[in-house]
Amino acid sequence: MCPSDSVMTLDSETKAVELPEDHAEELRLWLRLLTCTTLIEGEIRGRLRERFDVTLPRFDLMAQLDKAPDGMTLSDVSKRMMVSNGNVTGLVERLVESGHLDRRTSDTDRRVQVIRLTKLGRAEFRKMAAEHETWIADIFGELTEKEVRELMRLLAKTKGSAQNAVKRRQE
Repeated sequence: MCPSDSVMTLDSETKAVELPEDHAEELRLWLRLLTCTTLIEGEIRGRLRERFDVTLPRFDLMAQLDKAPDGMTLSDVSKRMMVSNGNVTGLVERLVESGHLDRRTSDTDRRVQVIRLTKLGRAEFRKMAAEHETWIADIFGELTEKEVRELMRLLAKTKGSAQNAVKRRQE
């Protein structure tokens, strides 16, 4: 079979490289970042599902609570995860039912719910987090320490540039 007979699905980054006259350097950079993020996130989602039967949002919620042993309000969790309170509420319900989270009313405001990891939740999260760390190391394993530092520096600069663009738009 010759290449023209096969059907290939191309990601946006590949399309941009094949038609460079149609895309500015910045657009290709954006597509490269998006492609990398999508690949890495998909791999982590798959590994969490296969190994622990847990979703990435549940893992993320547990990670936030692991940093706050006394618990957090639903509002604080949603801000940190950058999702709506409604999204957090559904996750919390399922994790309370499974025994991973404890929910109580705030001592200072009866309208506010405070959630925290249970002993079971903390133990299971710590197992997941340890494996997660090795997965991340594996994914970035072909980069040298120097390349990782340089990429971190450049991404910090990229983040600042993006934050400044948001500020300019809001002015």
